[in-house]
Parts: sequence; C-alpha cells; structure tokens
Amino acid sequence: MTTLASLDKAKVRRSFGAAALSYDGLAELQRRVALELLNRFPPLEEDGVLLDVGCGTGFLSKRLAGRAASHLLVALDLALPMLQASRRNYPGMAAHYLCADAERLPFAAQSVSQIYSNLALQWMQDLPATLDEFRRALGPKGRLVFATFGPATLHELKSAWAAVDSYTHVNSFHDIAAIRRFLRAAEFRNICAESVIYQTGYPSVQDLMRELKGIGAHNVNHGRNRKLTTRTQLQRMIASYQKQVQGAEIIAS
Repeated sequence: MTTLASLDKAKVRRSFGAAALSYDGLAELQRRVALELLNRFPPLEEDGVLLDVGCGTGFLSKRLAGRAASHLLVALDLALPMLQASRRNYPGMAAHYLCADAERLPFAAQSVSQIYSNLALQWMQDLPATLDEFRRALGPKGRLVFATFGPATLHELKSAWAAVDSYTHVNSFHDIAAIRRFLRAAEFRNICAESVIYQTGYPSVQDLMRELKGIGAHNVNHGRNRKLTTRTQLQRMIASYQKQVQGAEIIAS
C-alpha cells in the first residue's frame, strides 16, 4: 500500500453515501474544478466507452454526456446513494450507472476509450495500483483525465490541529512528482500534469468544518483519533486556526 496515510475504504463509502443529499449545496470547488478540467481536456471524438470515475451526484457526467453524445457513458461511484442522487438530478441523462470500486474496475482489458475523474482519486487506498488498473482497462489509444488533491490541501487546518494533538486529523495526499512517477510506472505516455492552488474564504472555522462534513470529506485515515473530539479540543483548534487569519474571513487552501 502506497498512500501517505492508510485510508479506511469502508468509512470512505459511508461518508460519501451519507453526504449524497447535502453534497450539491456545498461542492462549489468540485464544480469549478470539473468545468476547468473539461474545458482544458474535452472528450475525444472517437466512439467508445467513456468512464466517469467517482461521478458523485453527476455534475461532470452530465457535461460529458452533452459533449460526447456518441459515446457510451458509464458513471461509476463507490457510494450507491451518490449514484441515486445523480439519477434524480439528471433523469434524462444517457448514462449507465455502476456502483463499483475504482481500484477493481469491472471492465475487460482495453475495453474503455476514455476515463475522467474529478477529485476522487485521492480516496484510493493504493493510487499506483489504481493507475495500473486504469491502464489495463484503457485501449491502446485510451486517455486518462483527472484532478486530485495535493499535499498542501487544507494545510491551514492541518496546522491548527497539530497544535492540539499528534493524531492525523487531515487526509494526506501525494505530490505532483509522485503522481507523475506513478503514471510513468503504469506506462502512461504524453503526461501533462500541473499543480493549481485554490483558496476559499469562510466566515468561520465552523463553516469550513460544516462544508467538509456536508460533502463527505471526513478524516478517513486509520491513524485518526477513534474517540470523540471534546469541546475543549475543538476550541483549541479553532483558536489556533484563527491565529493564522489576516482578514475577516478564514482561508482554506
């Protein structure tokens, strides 16, 4: 296993399943990244299976369907409630829904023409093995387009929790050099990878925490504190975070 901190896959499934109803009201960053990803890398014109890995509530899937009407679109997610939410959101979308684990794709070798994934691959237990699996499923001219979080994600929150205790409170993610290395090892070619920093302002630390919970982005590391966070611990974290604030809002990167 090659993640920076071992992820609890069962908790990932439960967290995103529980967030299916609240996700769309909070996932502004996810929508922004999806649109930028699609504008920079629109689907190729060749027919074939177009797979959206970690489709969530269907935002990217719907736009892929609009731009690639001749493709067979498959929307895949680990959490069944997310797929059900996508069906409700886009009842007329021409897509096949598949509840499955992206680390074990239920596709024959070289049966997929394109794979898209927006902010989902950071939840894989073994990213190199997942990329190997993608390469297996993709045809010789297949293409992979994805966005994932990097190691600086929520570094302000990570720093604030570090002032409270030594447990893992914030998920850790691979850096761009490691991702390039994993892609090369999986025999992907013509790799285009870059790092982009997004910043979002919140009225308070509590608002940030509510959003993370509402989109299912829980702490899913095995190294997390299994006990309930006390009010005192939470107040200490908030005080530590607020020390980093320069203006009226707190910033999360």
